[in-house]
Amino acid sequence: MALSPPKIFVEDRQVPLDATSDPPALFDGTTRLYISYTCPFAQRVWITRNLKGLQDEIKLVPIDLPNRPAWLKEKVNPANKVPALEHNGKITGESLDLIKYVDSNFDGPSLYPEDSAKREFGEELLKYVDETFVKTVFGSFKGDPVKETAFDHVENALKKFDDGPFFLGELSLVDIAYIPFIERFQVFLDEVFKYEIIIGRPNLAAWIEQMNKMVAYTQTKTDSEYVVNYFKRFM
Repeated sequence: MALSPPKIFVEDRQVPLDATSDPPALFDGTTRLYISYTCPFAQRVWITRNLKGLQDEIKLVPIDLPNRPAWLKEKVNPANKVPALEHNGKITGESLDLIKYVDSNFDGPSLYPEDSAKREFGEELLKYVDETFVKTVFGSFKGDPVKETAFDHVENALKKFDDGPFFLGELSLVDIAYIPFIERFQVFLDEVFKYEIIIGRPNLAAWIEQMNKMVAYTQTKTDSEYVVNYFKRFM
């Protein structure tokens, strides 16, 4: 069953907290999602929150990572990174775990299909995204040819089910896991290598077009100039 469109909820971006900022009132019963506006891993959880219509229930706490406050490590996440979710008196981290946690532990439309074949393929894709896809594309920045096989794998995965434009036919956590990185790779590879990832990949092109119609996602996008300058550090 297709997801109902989430309510339109326009949020102003708060100024990120930095080394001079006091911590929020931790463990006071408020559910908080610690993010960076430019972090693709945090963006996954941010999108999940938005798609489930949890903007009132999960408070965003943006962090200035280059000048992060000491209390992020001391009081929130010993790993000293985002995303981190403060919920029910505990902190949970790691983006792929968190998108599943938010989907399972909060109200809102389910973001994972019940069909066993789709769930099995979804787990394969979630394992592939960080272990292979992201690492492969990042590796291509160092002067090696663009690793077309990574994007071909995505194109072929988008052909698996024909009941919708998404990886599992219907919008799911898999799409959320991939879009922050594909968003950035598309911008960077086109700008720096003149390589357009959608050429010859109609399913990927249709998927990106569909994702860009969703305000719950587009509100989380990162400035293209920032992406290009940041990714150049990996060349």
